[in-house]
Amino acid sequence: MPLVTSTDLFKRAYDGKYAIGAFNVNNMEIIQGIVDAAKEAKSPVILQVSAGARKYAKPAYLKKLVEAAIIDTDLPIVLHLDHGEDFDICKQCIDDGFTSVMIDASHHSFEENIEITKRVVDYAHNKGVVVEAELGRLAGIEDDVNVSEKDASYTDPDQAVEFVERTGVDSLAIAIGTSHGAYKFKGDPKLDFARLEKITSLLNGYPLVLHGASTVLPEYVDLCNKYGGNIPGAQGVPEEMLKQAAQYGVCKINIDTDLRLAMTAAIRKSLKEDPGNFDPRKYLGLGRTAIKDMVLHKITNVLGSSCTL
Repeated sequence: MPLVTSTDLFKRAYDGKYAIGAFNVNNMEIIQGIVDAAKEAKSPVILQVSAGARKYAKPAYLKKLVEAAIIDTDLPIVLHLDHGEDFDICKQCIDDGFTSVMIDASHHSFEENIEITKRVVDYAHNKGVVVEAELGRLAGIEDDVNVSEKDASYTDPDQAVEFVERTGVDSLAIAIGTSHGAYKFKGDPKLDFARLEKITSLLNGYPLVLHGASTVLPEYVDLCNKYGGNIPGAQGVPEEMLKQAAQYGVCKINIDTDLRLAMTAAIRKSLKEDPGNFDPRKYLGLGRTAIKDMVLHKITNVLGSSCTL
């Protein structure tokens, strides 16, 4: 099966009130853990590449690893550019065979965001590639994305309608209270579901995207800290809130931090318990298993995309 776009996957997700997991990938073990879980759950999956991943692993290596995952699993896989910073990087990824790209011009004015997004949409659609954009700004840090709380802003529902109509973008990442990184909330977690419901009602049938949606699962934070880590007070989006978001048109939920925590916890535990181990296959293999277990849990118990193939 070749790489696919998200168009049909999102339509089915919207109608079925579930979400497709979009997982950030950086190396072979992470990709294998994700797709092994998706294969077991019989779920489509989105593998997404950030600026940090491109710098670390190089695009050519990541593309070939994803191609290997398709051969190994025969899953419907979307290869997606996460937070493309400008037209040029989106064009490069489209030309390199990505089936989906995100143009993140949310730090520009509303009119500039429309102009930049429309340019990417026109080029991508001519190549059969779908485009995600962002309106509103999430706080937090993830790779090259760094937005302070004072610069964060929620998505305006009326602007969302105008933005979609004027750009022709295929999906829209909205800001309703999630944030990037492991420290998403200082107090009780809260998402603006009234805003989400209004956006969904106005766009009616249109796929929305939730960034910064890792749960920061306490068991992995605790394991990291127990075996030498220092991640105090980390807090993510409760899983019940993610389930609720899928009821209101959120068809794609981005998960990165939970992958990092799961893998790091397993590796820290392994090396602490067996300090004589210097075989990367052993401790990276345990990290891969931890990722598979975490992703399987997300797909089956949170996202709802299990057994949808």
